[in-house]
Amino acid sequence: MNVFELFMEGGFLFMAVLTILFVLMLFAAWKAPAWVKETGLAALAFGFFAFLLPLYVGLLTMSMTDVEPQIVYGGFRMALIPLIYGDIIYFVSLIIRVAQKPRI
Repeated sequence: MNVFELFMEGGFLFMAVLTILFVLMLFAAWKAPAWVKETGLAALAFGFFAFLLPLYVGLLTMSMTDVEPQIVYGGFRMALIPLIYGDIIYFVSLIIRVAQKPRI
C-alpha cells in the first residue's frame, strides 16, 4: 500500500487539511518557532475529529441496517488513518520543539 492510497482512503478532505497543517508547522519551525507546538496540537485535534466523525456516521448507519463485520472493520481501519497521520504530525512538532530549545 502506497502513500497515495492511504491518503485517499483516509478521506481526501481530512488528509488535505492535515497535510496543510503539516506544511504550516514546517514553515512555522523556520519563521515562527513559537507556533510549532500549537500547529502540532491543531493537527492532533483535527486528526481526532477526523476519526470521530466517520465513526459516528458508521455507527449511525449500523444502527439502522445489518452490516457485515468485515465492512465495519474496514471502515474502522480507514477512520484510523487520519488519526495516525495527525499523531505523526504532532510527534514531529515535538521533535522540532526539542531541537529548537536552547542548550543548557
